[in-house]
Amino acid sequence: MSENNWVVYLVRCSDKSLYCGISNDVYRRLKEHNSGKGAKYTRARRPVELVDISPVMPKRDALKLEYRIKKMPADQKISELNGVQREIIIKRDLQSLRRDIKAIVKIIDKLIKGL
Repeated sequence: MSENNWVVYLVRCSDKSLYCGISNDVYRRLKEHNSGKGAKYTRARRPVELVDISPVMPKRDALKLEYRIKKMPADQKISELNGVQREIIIKRDLQSLRRDIKAIVKIIDKLIKGL
């Protein structure tokens, strides 16, 4: 199992509260919560349903994000997770753009040397 396949997820419990957790298989984890074998918090608040999920990240980053989200008021948790999703997407886009620029610079350098 890769160290980079972790996500942070939010589930809404039957009492309308939110539970935040991390997993490397969120759908298996959701089944565990709903069968009563998940977290102690969700056992008495079944059924739970998936509200939101983060992009895939390393476990250490997922743990940090989970900790940050758990400290927030419920009304901010979903928007925080959505903000992280946008942040990660932008970061990946910028990394891709940086690779493309480096490739273009190499091509330009070859063209200049050929003159």
